[in-house]
Amino acid sequence: MSDAEKRVGVVLVSHSAAVAESVAQLATGLAGGGSTAPVTAAGGTPDGGLGTSAELVAEAAHAVDQGAGVAVLVDLGSAVLTVKALLAEGDELPPGSRLVDAPLVEGAVAAVVAASAGADVDAVARAAEEAYDYRKV
Repeated sequence: MSDAEKRVGVVLVSHSAAVAESVAQLATGLAGGGSTAPVTAAGGTPDGGLGTSAELVAEAAHAVDQGAGVAVLVDLGSAVLTVKALLAEGDELPPGSRLVDAPLVEGAVAAVVAASAGADVDAVARAAEEAYDYRKV
């Protein structure tokens, strides 16, 4: 795969596997036609319970890594702490991995759209972060 073909990967971390998977499906579906950036869910615990798992997050990040960076979006507090701990380790997540401060659903859609268009990891993070400003009414 050439550098021009590499896209930023997106990992969606939720305390619920069903929520993470549903948001991944929604974001991919709303990203439009054509090929989309790699996106995957890392929800719940390995035994199917509610919570966050460093192992699942690391596996998901490596699964979507194409060498252009990985944007990681999270739902709640301990998911943030889990990703921060992985980043602090220095070698648990692929190089260029970033914890993105964005609302999970709207941010995921914006991140996947930007990454699918070929944006770099900084632009993908900015697109997701701008979702805080989306007005609904």
